[in-house]
Amino acid sequence: MEHLIPVINKLQDVFQTVGRDAIQLPQIVVIGAQSSGKSSVLEGLVGRDFLPRGTGIVTRCPLVLQLVNNQSDGKDEEEWAQFSHDRDRKFTDFEDVEGEIQRRTAEIVGSNKGISHQPINLKVFSPHVLNLTLVDTPGITKVPVGDQPEDIEGLVYELILTYISNPNAIILAVSPANIDIATSEALKIAKTVDPEGNRTLAVVTKLDLMDAGTDALDVLTGRVIPNKLGIIGVVNRSQLDIKNRKGIKEAVQSESLFFQRRYPGLAARNGTTYLAQALNKLLMHHIRQCLPELRTRINIMMSQYQQLLNTLGQPIDDKSQVVLQIITKFASTYCAVIQGTSHDIETAELCGGARICYIFHETYGKTLEGVSALDGLSTADILHAIRNATGPRYSLFIPEIAFELLVKRQIRRLEDPSLRCVELVYEELQRIIQYCSQQMPELRRFTHFHDKLVDVVTQLLRRCLAPTNSMVENLIAIELAYINTNHPDFAGGTAVLSDLVRKEDRETLPANTSGAASHQVSTTTEYQESSAAHPPGSSADHAVVGGGGGLFSGFFGGKRHTDTSTSASPSGKEDEGHASGGSHPPRLHGDAQRTMSTNVDRTVHADLLHRQAAKADLKPRQRMECELIENLIRSYFGIVRKTVLDCVPKTIMNFLVNYVQDNLQSELVSKLYKAEEFDELLSESEELAQQRREAAEMLEALRRAALVVSEVRDAQLW
Repeated sequence: MEHLIPVINKLQDVFQTVGRDAIQLPQIVVIGAQSSGKSSVLEGLVGRDFLPRGTGIVTRCPLVLQLVNNQSDGKDEEEWAQFSHDRDRKFTDFEDVEGEIQRRTAEIVGSNKGISHQPINLKVFSPHVLNLTLVDTPGITKVPVGDQPEDIEGLVYELILTYISNPNAIILAVSPANIDIATSEALKIAKTVDPEGNRTLAVVTKLDLMDAGTDALDVLTGRVIPNKLGIIGVVNRSQLDIKNRKGIKEAVQSESLFFQRRYPGLAARNGTTYLAQALNKLLMHHIRQCLPELRTRINIMMSQYQQLLNTLGQPIDDKSQVVLQIITKFASTYCAVIQGTSHDIETAELCGGARICYIFHETYGKTLEGVSALDGLSTADILHAIRNATGPRYSLFIPEIAFELLVKRQIRRLEDPSLRCVELVYEELQRIIQYCSQQMPELRRFTHFHDKLVDVVTQLLRRCLAPTNSMVENLIAIELAYINTNHPDFAGGTAVLSDLVRKEDRETLPANTSGAASHQVSTTTEYQESSAAHPPGSSADHAVVGGGGGLFSGFFGGKRHTDTSTSASPSGKEDEGHASGGSHPPRLHGDAQRTMSTNVDRTVHADLLHRQAAKADLKPRQRMECELIENLIRSYFGIVRKTVLDCVPKTIMNFLVNYVQDNLQSELVSKLYKAEEFDELLSESEELAQQRREAAEMLEALRRAALVVSEVRDAQLW
């Protein structure tokens, strides 16, 4: 299994170019309080002095240290180091390595005492080391010193967590023996991410600096704090030894004598040499457990980055073909969203043609249904219109011009909701542009092309908006141009007046006398017979109350309609025509009445009550005139509203929606398909180009990593 650690080292080299967080590799992370002896432990494992020393925080950015045993290379016992940021230079003097670490740290962090997450990668080749991969982190500190940031403790804690949170990392928690191990900051932090202690190895340093009469026997045997992976004690060089340039080999020998003298029963399982062997064995077993998962992870990431690269697109060979493909795809996608045939149907909300349908039948339809025929029209307005239409004379009849003026005023109120419906559909067509852009990765890649395309489609929509609004305005103007009082659904003046007369008869006659009851029955029977003989809309309808030719002719001529019924058809020929089922079929008076009643729905019930209260003080004639005009306006307004509600959506579809669908692709081709603009249209943003380069580099790194991992056979893991 010795070959497993070099495999991880190769993987680290592979991912150095694309970032350390690309994949979670097995490694040993060294953590500990400031001046706890971490650097001395690392130097003991390497066998060389190469780490900067001093007071305060010396390690200010992570140092990724790869130890490679080169004894099998067949070379002499040569030791050298290499930095990932300067691969062309080979360091054989380890004092230069120390200087390069200091220089690189100052370059990354600066001259202050701050810290950085950017690592320094150092690889050491030596025949005297075991294959290991370690990460030296800044020492844990509590109080900022000098120009250190005020939150230095939190910064160091966050940096350490980024490394030890890796589930494939082994935590080497270093604690000095001259303090109570129960207060160890390193063990405390390790427990936050590894509460079971499955990947935490404790190291106790400075055993030779303990108070006289005390020892670390209980600590090293795990009686104080049990640890699954064990607790290993080491003795580092003192500051005096370092000044006197005591070598690592001498220090290891002195350490061995110390353990044989002070802890003879534990000497074989403590010391720097045993620590290196334990770490090597632990790391190999850890890699063996993690390698299958690493294979799976690499394969998944390769698939993801390949898909991302496909989304970002490949280099373009034929620009004219690409431009035409994008135009065709956008036009077909736009029309498909309107028609509801898109492959990616939205499920979160209505969009495209479905929203246009909702605007027509729900938003616009309910808005028009909520417009009352008499909104903004008071009883006083009606009376003033009648009086103003008669001029200086006191008229015997209601002038027809008063009805026309008032009903036109109410019809104009349908124009604003209709124009608002056009605006809503226009806004939805604009929203479809953004929806289609999101469905097309090509437009995300070519941002300038996207802007130009959106501009062309928006101009097309604006060009269609003006004639659509004009046509909707013309629809209202058409209704205002001619008030068709002969409409088959319109409740004519005679029908309305007859209803009002019957109503007044019921209110004025005493209801508790039998004579009154019989008179009411007689009147009703007489009215029904007259209605059957002279239905509304016939020539008799206009002559039934006065012989005139207008809508209101003869309304207040002083005689009841039963007295004048005979004058409508003196020869009786018209009655015979109706009775014999002639070429002019009669329109039943009851049907007209039901039509009028249908238009007066419950939404105007409150308005009716208010109007009845306002008419309480009016004279009978005035009240009759107002009610007659109101009923006629309700009837005719309902007809116009139904017509407008049917014609406006058809107008919008013809002049706006269908026109855009039919002319979208030709418009895009004529405005965008120009050879001199291909380079500009297909120019990419720098951010997108950088993203594609990074994805390509990551994909290449993953492929190389897959080759490295594939070299290890499953049989070699055991």
